[in-house]
Amino acid sequence: MSHSIGIDVGGTFTDVVLRGPTGEITVAKCLSTHDDPAEGIVVGVAAVLGRTDPSRVTRVVHATTLATNAVLERRGARVAFVTTRGFRSMIPLGRYARVEEDRYDLRFDPPAPPVAAGDCFEVPERVNGHGEVLEPLDEAAVAEVGEEIARRGVTSVAVCLLHAYANPSHERRVAEILRRSVPAVVISSDVWPELREYERATTTIMSAYVGPVMAGYLRRLAARLADLGITAPVHVMDSSGGVMPAELAARRAVATIESGPAAGVLAAAASGHPDVVSFDMGGTTAKTCVIRNGEPEITHEFHVGGRGSFGGRRAGTGVPIKTPAIDLAEVGAGGGSVAWVDAAGTLRAGPRSAGSSPGPACYGLGGDEPTVTDADLVLGYLDAASFAGGTVPLLPDLAAKAVDRHLAGPLGVSRAEAAHAVHEIANASMGSAVHVVTVQRGIDPRGFVMVAFGGAGPMHAARVASRFGISTVVVPAYCGVASAAGLLAGDLSAERVLSALDADPVRVLTTLAEAAAADLNVTLGSPGVSAARSADVRLTGQAHDLTVPWSDSPGELAGRFHARYRQVYGIEQRGPVEVLGYRVRVTLSPAPAAPATPAGPATTAGPARTGSGAPAGPRTEREAYFPETGGYTPTPVYDRADLRETAGPAIVEDAEATIVVPPGWTARLTGDMSVVLTADGPAPRRERAAPGNGAAREGEATREGKTTREEETTRGEEAAGEGRAG
Repeated sequence: MSHSIGIDVGGTFTDVVLRGPTGEITVAKCLSTHDDPAEGIVVGVAAVLGRTDPSRVTRVVHATTLATNAVLERRGARVAFVTTRGFRSMIPLGRYARVEEDRYDLRFDPPAPPVAAGDCFEVPERVNGHGEVLEPLDEAAVAEVGEEIARRGVTSVAVCLLHAYANPSHERRVAEILRRSVPAVVISSDVWPELREYERATTTIMSAYVGPVMAGYLRRLAARLADLGITAPVHVMDSSGGVMPAELAARRAVATIESGPAAGVLAAAASGHPDVVSFDMGGTTAKTCVIRNGEPEITHEFHVGGRGSFGGRRAGTGVPIKTPAIDLAEVGAGGGSVAWVDAAGTLRAGPRSAGSSPGPACYGLGGDEPTVTDADLVLGYLDAASFAGGTVPLLPDLAAKAVDRHLAGPLGVSRAEAAHAVHEIANASMGSAVHVVTVQRGIDPRGFVMVAFGGAGPMHAARVASRFGISTVVVPAYCGVASAAGLLAGDLSAERVLSALDADPVRVLTTLAEAAAADLNVTLGSPGVSAARSADVRLTGQAHDLTVPWSDSPGELAGRFHARYRQVYGIEQRGPVEVLGYRVRVTLSPAPAAPATPAGPATTAGPARTGSGAPAGPRTEREAYFPETGGYTPTPVYDRADLRETAGPAIVEDAEATIVVPPGWTARLTGDMSVVLTADGPAPRRERAAPGNGAAREGEATREGKTTREEETTRGEEAAGEGRAG
């Protein structure tokens, strides 16, 4: 009787889900331990195991922000870069777009390159775009470079030679020679063999940068789990929603940079609704993504470590990464986002987060700055005793003191007005993220269902949905640990890609499929093993390409490209096309799992729900703030399992999250324990933030974490400009 475990390490909480052989679910939520993430994981795993025999665990799936944090906090390994003679300055020169306030900075300095100029080296060799050797590799020069790198104490090297995707022989020989002197060597033809040498180089550098960190962490995690008696292999969620073995994740660590957000999107995609706006609000960030026809949007390039809103993912704002990733927008708006008043007397919220240490003021762990969680507690949305299943008791007096001292006093408004303004600013920031993945891309969100999850998402979802005319919000069961639960829905997969002009498609696709199968140690054609083929296609003579499913028929492939072109750019464009590259994703699907059911024992997330018995009325009533009713209003509070149907204002609670049902909305419980919020008639109109001296107006920008309407318009124009092929 096998069990599987999903582990999601977030900025504030670590969530663990144990699924039993008959579908029973046990959950745990505990504070993340940033100095050693494995510490918090062990606490959560021990809690969900209870009396379960650890040897029965056959699968552990992990989503981690380790790679992301290593990039953002510059905690990766020191990397040396080796390239073809004449191209050493490619990385120091870089590429950067000014965004937000950088546009107006007359003393602007671009960010430091991912590799210092002094650690960039070149070797004599040259291969052309067809793979023909124009200049043989100078092996003696490579050996000298290796000795110099070792002398400097650098332990990780990224190698990206010109046109190595067409002929990797020189790169492989360089790696053999360098490994005599340097422990870790990563080559671009192994990481992501696509043309465009700058993006291929930065992707290789990032893999060399975070690879040693990821490899060491996964070894320590496996050892800690073994101490608990769990010897099952550890799998890691990749950025595109697949799952890879830990060994592969260590070799291609760059593919895990968006590991955490991907898991939540899978949970939203499993909600049963075809067209979804995924809305995930945790303790540190909020993430949104569009799911169409049950499939998340996938991008094949994103940026990390840049300035600006939405995680610095906008083109040119950070280090470009050429690897598949679920296409989402991310903002620094979470329960732990710190609210503050700037020098001009304007209220801000985020992107800086109090995290799990010291955490919001109401945690009582030493933090004294007000956060979104403190504001929600002041507004009466949260129950101080049952937050996070009772594992983190909240202290309302500390929240009130922080709001009064840092916000209400300086702004000259009441405590409630200040707290509600913080709540609305967070909603505006998250609305900007929804705008990016929908309106800015030509998608009308009004026909979509919003699926809300994360510890804080259900508290804010109805307000965010109202801004876009979205009239249905679904809060699935186990919404507070949805990312951890989503991990268990991921298929074991590996993707291989190759840029190849004028190549034999059958030969290339077969080779890629065999290589991807070898990554997973599976055999093509075996039960549960499938291979999805696609191609990068462009109009002949244009610079940009789009990825479409492969077809052996040239006419059908061109038709798929033209349809995709119309979807992305909004215009009809016909003409001859050419294939730029090929992709194959091999997937091993696990046996279908039994439907999830609540387990009996209590965990650190609180008593498990049974969902049985006749529906009851509200469990209690408390004062909660709703501007539509004039302020604080006696509000019924329901346990999720006891809810039948109720009109707002109301609050619905369970062990992992709190659902706020504003006036104008109705909430009902479905058979799968989801709570569905429906707007009464057309979705409620947007509301303004609470008034006050300097209180932030709706949509007003923070310095780093928000966008104004004007900026959103500018971004839309820029996106249209960047999106034009040619």
